[in-house]
Amino acid sequence: MAEVKVIKIEESIFAQNESTAESIRKMMDENGTLFINVMSGPGAGKTTTLASLVNLMKDKYKIGEMDVDIETSLDAQKVADLTGIQSLQIHNGGLCHIDADMTARAIAEYDTEGLDLLILENIGNMVCPAEFDTGAHKNVMIWSITEGDDKPLKYPLMFSVCDAILINKIDAIDYFDFDFDKAEERIHSLNPETKLFRISGKTGEGLDAVVEWLESNMKK
Repeated sequence: MAEVKVIKIEESIFAQNESTAESIRKMMDENGTLFINVMSGPGAGKTTTLASLVNLMKDKYKIGEMDVDIETSLDAQKVADLTGIQSLQIHNGGLCHIDADMTARAIAEYDTEGLDLLILENIGNMVCPAEFDTGAHKNVMIWSITEGDDKPLKYPLMFSVCDAILINKIDAIDYFDFDFDKAEERIHSLNPETKLFRISGKTGEGLDAVVEWLESNMKK
């Protein structure tokens, strides 16, 4: 049988990513900026929810936002139009994620000095973004009831790596078969420490509690 040579590259790739991520966190710490990475599947309501959160906080805090998409600047423009804050669009070359190196290059183009909060709106995908440390202090997931309460069983990694999970579109609960208790039990079986919030990005219901959580993690 012919000899097959096996090389391992995954460890070095992720080790380099982790090193860059730690450098980003150190820079954000020095700036006094809380940096959050917001993930979700497509259509979960990330952009609408983030715009609502920014509008609740922008009079008190200086906030920046970076948006990742394969193409178009629609989401970044929407955030800018709805909130008036500076929003940077990142095109990631067709990849299904953004890693720490890409994040670092985007930050270099964005004046983050003096920001209290920097938001990275990650690409809509429930698999790849969860695999890469972006350098954020906190990972946040927005999960819509329209996606079904079985998603923690199907995409466990994303639920496992998030510090907070916002269960969105609760204003539409009458139209969908979604069991909150079952969903939250499944999440906590994967990630007992994550914070859960029931919210509506459209109406603003539940977002005050999310603001309080963000404030509790902001740099003093």
